[in-house]
Amino acid sequence: MKNSTFRRIAGYLISGIIIIVPIAIVVYIVYKVLVLLSLPVKSLFLSEDSWVIPGTEISPLGIVLLLGFMVAAGWAATKLINEPIKERFDKWLEKIPLYKSVTDIVNAFVGSKKKFNKPVLVKVSKEQDIEVIGFITDEDLRELGDDHEGQIGVYVPMSYSFSGHLIIVPRSNVRAVDRNSVDVMKYIVSGGIVELDNDENDKK
Repeated sequence: MKNSTFRRIAGYLISGIIIIVPIAIVVYIVYKVLVLLSLPVKSLFLSEDSWVIPGTEISPLGIVLLLGFMVAAGWAATKLINEPIKERFDKWLEKIPLYKSVTDIVNAFVGSKKKFNKPVLVKVSKEQDIEVIGFITDEDLRELGDDHEGQIGVYVPMSYSFSGHLIIVPRSNVRAVDRNSVDVMKYIVSGGIVELDNDENDKK
């Protein structure tokens, strides 16, 4: 019992050292840097005490200099190191077969550039009262020719699959679904098992 208690206390002590020592080292280094940056500032004035924080050797202008240096270093690291490396890495990834296609598909489903954000009901035939659920992906089909004026592209996902069909239908055959696009996608993929949420706050 005593050994167990001692080991627990020793474990807490080691954890405390692991947490406190790095913090203390960082604080000490920052303090020394501030003192070093404050020396040129203090040397410019006859009354040094008026240009330091009471009880320290640090000048407020030294803090400003350190913050300015950190901002400049962060900017330089981002512009001269991070962005070039990221750009080269992205170019390398694009050379991998199917990478760009997979990335485009993923971005279409999630993220700020997602494309499937306009759920609709599509009447596939005027003669038959049959509708399918899809997402508007192209509202300008002029690239397909002038005979497609008034038509739009709708992607229709398949249930229990991530595949689907792109169909071209008259705009008059389409009516919006006033539900969250993510919930609609879940509803389609699940084959209608997942219920659509009727909460007005979740509609997008």
